[in-house]
Amino acid sequence: MAIVTGAAQGIGLACARQMAVEGATVVIADRAEDAANAAAEGLLAEGLEASTAVHDLEQRKEAEALYRTVMERHGKIDIAVHNVGGTIWAKPYWEYEPDEIIAEINRSLWPTLWCCHAVLPHMRKAGRGAIVNIGSVATRGVNRVPYAAAKGGVSALTSALSLELSDCGIRVNCVAPGGVNVTRVTPRNPAPPTEADKEGFGEVMEQTLRDTPLGRFGEPHELAAAVCFLAADEASYITGQTLYVAGGGIG
Repeated sequence: MAIVTGAAQGIGLACARQMAVEGATVVIADRAEDAANAAAEGLLAEGLEASTAVHDLEQRKEAEALYRTVMERHGKIDIAVHNVGGTIWAKPYWEYEPDEIIAEINRSLWPTLWCCHAVLPHMRKAGRGAIVNIGSVATRGVNRVPYAAAKGGVSALTSALSLELSDCGIRVNCVAPGGVNVTRVTPRNPAPPTEADKEGFGEVMEQTLRDTPLGRFGEPHELAAAVCFLAADEASYITGQTLYVAGGGIG
């Protein structure tokens, strides 16, 4: 039984699909109901086991409700992949408004903090489980200081939490993607992008590619392979690690 948050698209959907292919029953958790349902229907059409749970995981109560609902449906949680996040703006730090900084942290740090907190009672009771958090190589990147801080927090959370769970049968690891080719089905920002936004994201793409030794962006399935490995029994002696799947780039 695997839960993948932010799984209506991109890396999350690739992870959900690969886990389902490998035999897991997967719950696609996302706040975008239509996109989540479409993702699940796509997996079901392939003969895979998938369902949806619609929650805004920036909110503590929603994270608790997600894991409570999954336990009621399936009776166990073996794997939790925490993937919610994503840059909203791309510009020099001094140009961010205070509410924009808060919004970036709300999107890219709180969902992972809340979901780890919410899943642990269930995994600790079972005495087993694997958590894979999604970080980012952007902890060294231009125009994304609040996002970088949030994803750095995800990596630190992973390391510290793994120590507290070392005798509980629960492993916690992090996969940090570099630039990834994804097709978005929900908007990054509800407001139309300005010319400054477009320029800022262009600079992000240029810097990311320049600092990627393999000289290309990754594909979602390449991230999914790493996530599935860390979640599987084959990785039973790995915990507290951040694995950069970033074409040779590191954060």
